[in-house]
Amino acid sequence: MTTSTYTSAYERRLKMVEDVLSGGTKLGDKAARVLAVQVLQVLDHIPERVR
Repeated sequence: MTTSTYTSAYERRLKMVEDVLSGGTKLGDKAARVLAVQVLQVLDHIPERVR
């Protein structure tokens, strides 16, 4: 029996940014996640027409 887990679009975006930050820098996993949350908060507040 397979169990599927729901992952929100936000969590997928967060993981993508976190992976880029930890892969391209010397940040640890925890620091990369904290920074990824901040990056997404800023990006989410840029008006759509500007993005």
